[in-house]
Amino acid sequence: MSSGHNLLSHPKPLFMDILVQPLNRTIRVAPGANLLEALRAAQVPMSYSCLSGRCGICRCRVRDGEVLDGGREQQHPLDGMDGVVLACQTYITEPCTIEVPTPEDAVVHQARVLKATVIGIEPLAADVRRLLLKPSKPIAFSPGQYAKITFTPAHARPYSMAGLPGDELLEFHVQLMPKGRVSAYIAEKLKIGDAVKVSGPLGAAYLRQHHTGPVLCVAGATGLAPVLSVVRGAVLAGMRNPIHLYFGLRSPRDLYGLPWLEQLRCMHPALHVHVVVASGADTATQRPGLVTQAIANDHASLRGWHAYLRGSPPMVETTTLMALRKGVDAAHIYADAFYTQGD
Repeated sequence: MSSGHNLLSHPKPLFMDILVQPLNRTIRVAPGANLLEALRAAQVPMSYSCLSGRCGICRCRVRDGEVLDGGREQQHPLDGMDGVVLACQTYITEPCTIEVPTPEDAVVHQARVLKATVIGIEPLAADVRRLLLKPSKPIAFSPGQYAKITFTPAHARPYSMAGLPGDELLEFHVQLMPKGRVSAYIAEKLKIGDAVKVSGPLGAAYLRQHHTGPVLCVAGATGLAPVLSVVRGAVLAGMRNPIHLYFGLRSPRDLYGLPWLEQLRCMHPALHVHVVVASGADTATQRPGLVTQAIANDHASLRGWHAYLRGSPPMVETTTLMALRKGVDAAHIYADAFYTQGD
């Protein structure tokens, strides 16, 4: 009798409160509510695109309390650290504090699938190809995002846009991988005029145009493509931030894109380009070693900076840890690692 009375005297709450930071705003939701739907219903500015956990755009951070995170398996390893969740795959189970991007950083590009035609396949370096596609319709995206390209039912992979929204053509940089299934198809079988499918946009490492402080951009190999998009976007938006771009390569044979970087440097005098080569660097124009070493030597502190990191998982992970040690706020590290399975 006593335990039954206790159960009846503590019914489940009909609603619970979520504190939304940095807005310092409390919204009331029902237990089990989807986090993204609750934020949208309360008119909290929030980035989203695919609504299925694939694009990663609706990332936010649980600062206090517990939630049911249904998107853990869909995130890259680094994304699951420090309470980061995908709002569209998260459900409220108790009162909590959620940190969302600032309103001016919110973007909404509804994910879509469209047809495109191969216009160009050009060599950029020994093992790098420039892929140019003409989409059947314009696709909206933010500088730094990527899309999934389906060449055949058996050949599909995400690649980052190197250009800007509004460009007539979509530009991608493809690293040819040893025994790479998709990259080998692009290098050996893909032809001018072939039809492909483009799905996107995807990715949360897009340019935050309202930031006025210094910017760190780190590109490993073809990670230069999204970094070019970010810097081009900053120039187009009239941003005057100091930008330090570190381009990390294994050897000089991987180097490409210098004319683009020089053009951007002329357009944006506060852009500083550092080419860092692990082996065989031309010390007259390149720096030997690793990008993490170069950044650590150049900057005693990165406090107040925003960081955009694109490249292999080991490069992204080590650079993320270095940026955190140098004072970059974790919320201002925008990283997408390039996973090579199926390349």
